[in-house]
Amino acid sequence: MKTADFAYNLPDELIAQQPLPERTASRLMIVERATGTIRHEQFRNLGAFLKAGDLLVLNDTKVIPARIWSQSPAVELLLVENLGDHRWSALVKPGYRAKPGMKLRFTPWFNAEIEGETDFGGRVIRFTGDVDSYLQHHGVMPLPPYIDRKVTGADRDRYQTVFAQAPGAIAAPTAGLHFTPKLLAKFPHAFITLHVGIGTFRPVKVENVEDHKMHAEHFVIPAATATAMQSAKRIVAVGTTVARTLETVGARRAASGTTDIFIRPPYQFKVVDALLTNFHLPKSTLLMLVSAFAGRELVLRAYAEAIRERYRFFSYGDCMLLV
Repeated sequence: MKTADFAYNLPDELIAQQPLPERTASRLMIVERATGTIRHEQFRNLGAFLKAGDLLVLNDTKVIPARIWSQSPAVELLLVENLGDHRWSALVKPGYRAKPGMKLRFTPWFNAEIEGETDFGGRVIRFTGDVDSYLQHHGVMPLPPYIDRKVTGADRDRYQTVFAQAPGAIAAPTAGLHFTPKLLAKFPHAFITLHVGIGTFRPVKVENVEDHKMHAEHFVIPAATATAMQSAKRIVAVGTTVARTLETVGARRAASGTTDIFIRPPYQFKVVDALLTNFHLPKSTLLMLVSAFAGRELVLRAYAEAIRERYRFFSYGDCMLLV
């Protein structure tokens, strides 16, 4: 299958640059896989499309303010993964400046050294000082590049789900951004954790989909979540990160580890029965996952209708429920 098979044209003005004032004010597209029916609703009415015995499974990862800048030399770092012992993998701009052995000065008490390179084109950085404390005081939320504006203080709240608990993600599990505590409390739900890293949004640059390699990400499915899933009639994955986690294990059980699963057509889902997800970038692994769940033709038809209906796309945009 070709990467070009997952292309579509999106007007720039449909890329959501700001979150809506109310989380639940997003639009909700309902896509019925069996009939190909597409309906247009509001997210606050989600409960009308759930059934008795449904269990929402959500990702409680917490986005860290992972973007920082050194003073000398002047480089930008996006911290990707905590490797332990004050070491992190990171993406660095401009990359040509970031040579192994180079020292980075942030403050008189917080500095770093580049130790080496990663397998995804990044760098391994060793810090002196408390990284978590520095990020909380000086780090910036890592909004995706298609949000073409300066990050504001409001993004620390809105680019985070209301149920975020486990710090470690560099991108939000965006399907969960639509929930408020009041709305979520109406539905049976449980949590997994997958720390969203570059594997989730790394662009597909190869011609053939099968040649793309995913970067591994850490996940946990707690025992309480496994118990809740075992008694549920239908598993509703809130987001592609949840779908990837549950399908990595392939059964309704507790587990932890890393996953580099790449779900694309003609993958057959083993755990997930319904999927709530935002609208994703053309040619992305996320769009390929959704296409595996509902069929490429139906998904691209739904996207075309979303464009005609002026839905808001990507992280701060609207969403769809595939049943």
